[in-house]
Amino acid sequence: MNERPQIVFACVRNGGRSVAARVLTEHYAGDRVVAVSAGTQPGEHIHPEVAAVLEQLGLDTSGEHPKLLTRETVLASDVAVTLGCGEQCPYVPGVRYVDWPVDDPGGQDEASVRRVVADLDTRVRALLLELVPDITLPPSVLGLA
Repeated sequence: MNERPQIVFACVRNGGRSVAARVLTEHYAGDRVVAVSAGTQPGEHIHPEVAAVLEQLGLDTSGEHPKLLTRETVLASDVAVTLGCGEQCPYVPGVRYVDWPVDDPGGQDEASVRRVVADLDTRVRALLLELVPDITLPPSVLGLA
């Protein structure tokens, strides 16, 4: 594993789950990890309902935009977290894959999006403690810590 592990969060549209996971990772880990999100068929923008919930939690999404998932991005990563892209995600030997079966928040109401973000928050925090054992995480943005 690299000195600063890289995690790629991959989904289909790169508009919801993968963006939320990346933003949460960056919030909690700062410069201790490199967090990337991408999609196999990126959309035109991140889902506004996801951006709204993340913004309400104090997380900036203004610089987020969907990006194409490439084999090179996966190859540069220590961990590839898949979020619904299944077999469309490129497989690269030597990269650890983790599948998170998290509901798609796109087009959902605020309560549903909050549930998805809470699920991702728990998973991101656990992954960071595993990848960076000496990390001290700030309290959860959801008050769940």
